[in-house]
This record gives sequence, structure tokens and C-alpha cells, in this order.
Amino acid sequence: MIAWNRARRAVTRTAAACLLGSPAFAWGQPAPVVSTPAPLPIPVAPGTAPVLPDVEVAAPGAATPAAPGTPAPAPAAGDCKACADGGFDWKQVPRTRPFPRPGNFPILPTGPGYYSLLDQLTGECRKAPPKWPYPRFGLAQPSFFDIDNFSYLDDPKNTETDYTDCLHRIRHNDWLFVTGGDIRGRYESNYNSRLTQTDNNFGLGRIRTYGDLWYKDDFRLFVEFISAGTAWQDQPPLPIDVNKADFLNLFIDMKVGEYEDKPIYARVGRQELLFGSQRLISPLEWANTRRTYQGVRGFRQGEKWDVDAFWVQPVIPQPNKLDSVDNNVNFAGTWATYKPKKGVAVDAYYLMLDSVNRTTALGLQRGPFTRHTIGSRLSGNEDQFLYDFEGAMQLGNLDGRNVVAGMATAGLGYNFKDAAWNPTVWAFYDYASGGGATGNGTVHTFNQLFPFGHYYLGWLDQVGRQNIHDVNFHLYAYPTKWLTTWVQFHSFWLANSNDALYNAAGVPIRRSAAGTAGTHVGEEVDLVLNWHLSTHVDLMTGYSYLWGGEFLRNTSSPTLAQNAGFYFAQLTYRW
Repeated sequence: MIAWNRARRAVTRTAAACLLGSPAFAWGQPAPVVSTPAPLPIPVAPGTAPVLPDVEVAAPGAATPAAPGTPAPAPAAGDCKACADGGFDWKQVPRTRPFPRPGNFPILPTGPGYYSLLDQLTGECRKAPPKWPYPRFGLAQPSFFDIDNFSYLDDPKNTETDYTDCLHRIRHNDWLFVTGGDIRGRYESNYNSRLTQTDNNFGLGRIRTYGDLWYKDDFRLFVEFISAGTAWQDQPPLPIDVNKADFLNLFIDMKVGEYEDKPIYARVGRQELLFGSQRLISPLEWANTRRTYQGVRGFRQGEKWDVDAFWVQPVIPQPNKLDSVDNNVNFAGTWATYKPKKGVAVDAYYLMLDSVNRTTALGLQRGPFTRHTIGSRLSGNEDQFLYDFEGAMQLGNLDGRNVVAGMATAGLGYNFKDAAWNPTVWAFYDYASGGGATGNGTVHTFNQLFPFGHYYLGWLDQVGRQNIHDVNFHLYAYPTKWLTTWVQFHSFWLANSNDALYNAAGVPIRRSAAGTAGTHVGEEVDLVLNWHLSTHVDLMTGYSYLWGGEFLRNTSSPTLAQNAGFYFAQLTYRW
């Protein structure tokens, strides 16, 4: 208890000095230079995830020996072997969980250049991408608890400083505290919103902030707060739009053992999940409220193998009270990732989703059900050639009827690394089975579980990974290192004409029960631009339009539209 009180007082004094006493806290002011830094080693090129590159930080160098006869210098902050108090070596804690590449990933620009608009305006040409752990993009898909929590600040040779550094690595003996967060606002203008004949122009706002407390690498307490709201909507807000004040993550990690010198952890509490491509399990970063669960998880990360097992229940956002779990739904599974070499990953997984909720929509029975999903994925690159293949099969039952369903995706890409703007192109085919949703026979409609559908199947969110064919193409280009340009084209077709069109949430929104409306849903084009204005700030804008095909035309009405479009602008600040 005495050690804890000392640690708490140290954290309080450090944070107060940072926020109240530091002249560098003024907006836009640089952090004070404490000492003359050593030359910055060039870090390894970042990884290729579209919104969070993996940046490998050079290991802290040894302190320069003092000249004969001079007093010994104080130990460097990161040189824990020399700590007078015998403190813990924090170089590997918290342990960063590498962000798995989603599908259709770009190859991010590297090398000397300006990595933000502010860099260009101030003439700060960097040798390599900055070490700042957040992505240079308006959407941060990984959870805060999985990113590198500013470990480069422990490097005595580090020269990258920021006015928020004093919040990020607060240490006292064997305790470490890290905090950070983001705040964002988004404006949306929707034409024929949700494929109705109603337009909808509105605003969304969200703030997230977290505290991450470690005792050595044995114990972790992670707490993350979220508050999200909306204004001016002409339609009822979606469940993912509002969560006024609640816990997004609240869990403890305990080290329960080691295998081949890598720790094994048990996690208990409220927690986000993100695995593989996020086609099936994602925190859903686009939503104003991120997806979270409550339960237990065990995991181990290694050089070649990562293994996870979990049992959780979904947390349902409650706009005006504390969130609670859906006790009628259980989600469990195991996920293993093999990394034979850098840039290549092989996933294998088993997932079980069980719900006793009895629901119907458009005459389709949607529960109760039990789904067992077995799948695998191979993704990576060979030089400039990129690839991504994934397939899964589902078995189970829906209200007593057998289920046999599946999904598959295949994509090939190429990075023109020597061309202007560093373009990356992809061609993909996505399929998810449908049919048999009514009657007494076998059900073939795939259940997409908890996906990041917005990323994969069009930014209008009118198409989900259920009963669908999607031929799609992607182009990434970087006119400058701080401007991301992303263009998508989709051509959608129903897999079964008697089944429904399901939206990004997996809800059926259009159906021709007789199967006479055709199968061609339409074509969608999405344009996304992201300006990385500074280390902390991103401005992201985009425009999407869906030209409805025969299916949407034949199922339209005075209240239901054939075409839809939307524009958005989002500003994000992270610290």
C-alpha cells in the first residue's frame, strides 16, 4: 500500500506539472528541449496496414561513458538496468499487439519527406515516418490497449518530442501509467438515407480517453471512457450513434504463465475484440460508438505464433444509462495466427455464436440460432505483389432448422513503388451465401457475425456480407506523404433472388419473396481523402453514390428509393 501511494502521488505530481506548469502545454507550442539528442537512427519502414503502420523503434542505445575524472551521469530514463531504485525494464511493456493487415491494404509511403501538412509548412523534412503510435489517418481501427504506448520515449537517443509526452510514460519503481485518447466530430449529408426517400443531414461527436496502469508485466488495469452523441437527425438515430457516457473498456490482465519465454495472459472484464481481416470480428471504428463485449480471454503473442481464446457477451449501447450485456447471446472462439516471415500471415479460427433472442424481419426468421464458423485466411506480399484470400464455413441451426452456409473472398494487388504517388491497386471478389431463409429446408444465409462491413462493402453501408456477390476494385495514391486518396468501385449481385438484401449491420432491408425482382443490386463508387494536418490532427472527407440496379428498382416505392448517396467530413484530434 505504501508503494502504491508513492506511485499515485508521483503520477499526480507529474500530470499536474505537465498540464498546469509546463509552458509547452500552450496550443501549438513545441516541447522544451531537455538535452542535446544523439543522432536519430533511421527506424525500420512501417508496415502496410491502411490506417496503422507498424513502426519498429530502434532499441535504446547504451549511454556514452563519461570522461575519466568526471562524475558518473544519472541513468537514462530507458536504461533500467542502471536504475538506482532497481526498477523494472519497461522496454517490452506494454507489449504491442501488431495490427493485422485488413484486406485491400495499401503500401504506405516511406523515406525522407513531409509526413504532415504542418511538416511541409514549417519545412521539417523527416528521414522516415514519425514514431507517433497513432495512424496517419482519420480512422484508428486498433484498440488503444493494443498499440505501442509511446515506448520510444524511453530511448535516450530519441529526438521526437511533443507537448503531451508527459502524459504517456509516467513511471515509479515497478509501476507504469499511460494515458491518451481522441476526440472527433463528423458531419454527414445523406441523400435517400438508408435507401428511403428521406434525406438526412446531421452531426456526430465522440470522445474517448483511457488510462493504462501496469505493475511490471504481471498485472494490468485498463480503463477507457467513451461519450458519443448526435444532433439534427431527420431520422431516428441508429443504435450505434449515441452512448452519452460509459465504459468502452474496463478489464484486468494477469500473467498466468510463460511458454518459450513469452507470457500468457488472462483478461477479465469489458473489452474490444479485433482479429484478422476484421471481416468477422471488428470494433467497428466507423461507428460513433465502438463495439465491445464483456467476458474472459486468454492470449499469448510470439515471434511466429499468436494464439487467443475467448468467451464474451456483446455489450448493448444504452443512450441514457450504463450499458449492459445481452445475456441471451454468447460468443466464443479460438484464433491462431502463424507468421512464417515478415509481411505474411496465416489465420485459422473457430467461432461459436449462440442467441436465444427470437427475431424476425421482412418475414425472415433471424433467431434463435447457433452458428459454428470454421475458417482460414492467407494474406501478405511478395515484393510488390499483394494477395488476400479468406474462406469460412458455417454449420448450426436456426430455430430448429439446419444451417449450411459459407463465405469466400479473393484479392490480388500490386504496388507501383517506383511510380509517382506510390499507387496501390487491388481487384477483389467477395461472396457470402444466401437462401433457404423461409420454409422447412436447410438455411444457407451466411451470418456475418461482428464485421467491419463499412470498410469492405461500400461506405454507404447498404450491403452486408450476407447473400451477396461483390466484384470490387481499389486504388490508393499519395500525391504527398500526408494526403491519402482512396477510390473504390463495387458491383453488387444477390446470391439468391428469394433471400433479402442485408445492410452493413446484417439487417434485411429489401426483399422479393417470390424472387421476381432480379438479382442485380447496383454499382457503388466511394472516394475518400485524408489530410494528415499534424501529428495530432486528421481531416477526412468522402463522397459515395449507389446506382441501383434492377433489384432496387423493382423493390422501390414512394417511400423506398432506388439510388442513394452521401458526403461526410470528419475532424479527429488524438493525444
